[in-house]
Amino acid sequence: MASTATKVGHGLAKVLGISLHYRNETGSERITRGESVFSIESADTYVEGEPSTREWLHDVLPSGREMTQYLTSLVPFIQWIGHYNVQWLIGDLVAGLTVGAVVVPQSMAYAKLAQLPVEFGLYSSFMGVLVYWFFATSKDITIGPVAVLSTVTGTVVLSAEEKLAGQDLSREDIASALALVAGLIVLLLGLVRLGWIVDLISLPAISAFMTGSALSIAAGQFPAMMGITGFSTREPTYRVVINSLKYLGRTDLNASFGLTCLFLLYAIRFACGRLAQRYPNRAKLFFFLNTLRTAFVILLYILFSYLANRSHKANGTTPVITTLGTVPRGFQHARVPKVTTNIISAFATELPSVVIVLLIEHISIAKSFGRVNNYVIDPSQELVAIGVSNCLGPFLGAYPATGSFSRTAIKSKAGVRTPFAGVITALLVLLAIYALPAMFWYIPNAALSAVIIHAVLDLITPPNTVYQFWRISPLEVFIFFAGVIVTVFSSIENGIYVTVSVSAAMFLFRAFKAQGRFMGRAKIHSVIGDHLLDPTKEDKREPGTRKNPSAGEDSVREVFLPIDHNDGSNPTIQLEDPYPGIFIYRFSEGFNYPNANHYLDQLTETVFAKTRRTNQESYGRPGDRPWNDPGPRRSKGSDTPDERPTLKAIILDFSSVNNVDLTSIQNLIDVRNQLDKHAAPDTVDWHFCNINNRWTKRALAAAGFGYYTPETPDSGITHRWKPIFSVAEIGGSDSAAAEAEARENLLAQRTLSMSRVRSNDIEVALPESEGSSDTGSLKKQLETSKAYDEHDNRGKGRIAVVQGLNRPLFHVDVTAALNSALANVQRKSH
Repeated sequence: MASTATKVGHGLAKVLGISLHYRNETGSERITRGESVFSIESADTYVEGEPSTREWLHDVLPSGREMTQYLTSLVPFIQWIGHYNVQWLIGDLVAGLTVGAVVVPQSMAYAKLAQLPVEFGLYSSFMGVLVYWFFATSKDITIGPVAVLSTVTGTVVLSAEEKLAGQDLSREDIASALALVAGLIVLLLGLVRLGWIVDLISLPAISAFMTGSALSIAAGQFPAMMGITGFSTREPTYRVVINSLKYLGRTDLNASFGLTCLFLLYAIRFACGRLAQRYPNRAKLFFFLNTLRTAFVILLYILFSYLANRSHKANGTTPVITTLGTVPRGFQHARVPKVTTNIISAFATELPSVVIVLLIEHISIAKSFGRVNNYVIDPSQELVAIGVSNCLGPFLGAYPATGSFSRTAIKSKAGVRTPFAGVITALLVLLAIYALPAMFWYIPNAALSAVIIHAVLDLITPPNTVYQFWRISPLEVFIFFAGVIVTVFSSIENGIYVTVSVSAAMFLFRAFKAQGRFMGRAKIHSVIGDHLLDPTKEDKREPGTRKNPSAGEDSVREVFLPIDHNDGSNPTIQLEDPYPGIFIYRFSEGFNYPNANHYLDQLTETVFAKTRRTNQESYGRPGDRPWNDPGPRRSKGSDTPDERPTLKAIILDFSSVNNVDLTSIQNLIDVRNQLDKHAAPDTVDWHFCNINNRWTKRALAAAGFGYYTPETPDSGITHRWKPIFSVAEIGGSDSAAAEAEARENLLAQRTLSMSRVRSNDIEVALPESEGSSDTGSLKKQLETSKAYDEHDNRGKGRIAVVQGLNRPLFHVDVTAALNSALANVQRKSH
């Protein structure tokens, strides 16, 4: 009996004029010749139910357990901190100290790229490594200032400073506000678990962004390394290069520090690499020496600078070698960041580029090292981690920070065991902030520029990698070069926007212009060496054995290949439509509103070209014909026979379709109506196979697909419609193997009982039905079952249909769909 809610719903639908019986799935009102849709011999029946809105909400809305798991995932360190041990501590201590020795000079150098005093780089490094480990899912990532993000930050800071001229705001205020706002955006994305959004940015876009940025940064640091002044290094890269060459004659003593520092950095790396290859048993030692080369070179040039500038510092005169100058001790800029509408509006247009750089640098690095070290990161949780780091950092004066590739690689190779290594690095940075500012005064600017150039040149995509891009996807190589060229001739921000936009445009183009394929049937034989694999025949060389004992099928099978051979299959294989008037069409990249028209236009064009109208006499006079189907020319005569077949059935392969929408289904309905007119008075059978989504089935069934279309009373056709279903073993206790095992056990028990009786010298024949009535019923079931080949000697178990009996035109694969179409082909006109 219907519930009250159902009655109310039906009554409301009647008042609003909504037809609940919007389809006739089985055609039961037309079944008058004994057809049965809801039964099949030797198989359990199954009627597929539709997914409901309540079911969808149940799947989408989190349960109490899922909410608990979500809250726990926000602080992943609690899953491993309880297992922390001494061995992990030693690995983290070595890695943390190693990274700390690198991060101190690098962070000060990168702060200059952000147009900020060098101490702000130390603040950003401290907060990044200290906060990150609480929320991290990567043990290798090191959060802190990076070259590209610092450059983008510097551009934003200078632009906002011009817009806010006259207000009592410093560059530090703008940078802190930028970090806080960008961090909040990224944190929100992480909390709502939108980490997958990073996947929208393609690898060519990332490579172009990194390469163009590296060229831009290196060109901008070259004048400082050479001591060249007199022009702006914030101009487009090509202008900086031209001006650097133009004013090359202005180089001074700083060039000796910069060039020799750069040479020494590369010389140490080259020497350590060669020595590690020559003495592999000492490779670990050479790795640490190579890793610490930046700290060693900076200390060496601090000594040189001290010898050259100590008297000038004492006298207060201009130093011979340009140095960093005074660096304040401790957190002198700790305060609540100033975030006002004026500041936000000043950098709002550049904010997307900052967020994009935050995302792509960190996630791409984290995923790469996760794969290398055999663990999986959670992109959404990583967004939470860098979001929190950038939200808390500005309270100590930090500017935007994200994952560093070079420091992450060092940390990974140093043998880091857990994210807790960041705390060790933070303590070393804290020591530098309070104990080393006096020494920082002597750091040469030229040496810092050399350190930056040395670091960013590793970000350039090598030519061999670009060539591999070309081999894999030539079109995407143009995206790579477009991004690099725009970055060099415009700015890093514009390069980011161009690469992302072009990648999205190419994705949309492929989606809109997706090409389906018409499939043809071919018989395939398995071949070993120079002879066919046929497990049904004995090997003539070794009587009594098979060529492939493990094979259980005949070597001949049917496959379906694209008729046009665009998949690379051998074009000499002749493929045709499986039967005159039956077409198999496979979608290539989904079936939604962007590509629905393109797919179906291709389908109808081919169908019209290969088939003729079923009723050639449907137009009594030439004037009755539509303008788009004028018929043959008068000179050719109207009685010329058309040898093309009539349209009988269309099979759509949905193996690449995960979901559909209103537009695609409506277009499919329109095409069905169009082709029904072409096949009138017949109707076209629409078969669907490999449907992977229940909601897709529901949408197709709501549009009238999935079941046959009954003939009209005046069609004059009396052929019976034949439902063809695919069946499979139920499995479990009802499977054929289980049935066979049970039968063997019964026979064993009977044999054991017989032997016990005979052991007492009493010959008694047990009745066949004694001890088990199941054996008789099983035997009877196996003998009467028609679901298997009668020559198959395997145990037979219960079987059931795979697809719902209420959707007879939804099939498990192409073969089943074709068999169904062929079984009913006699119902159509020829």
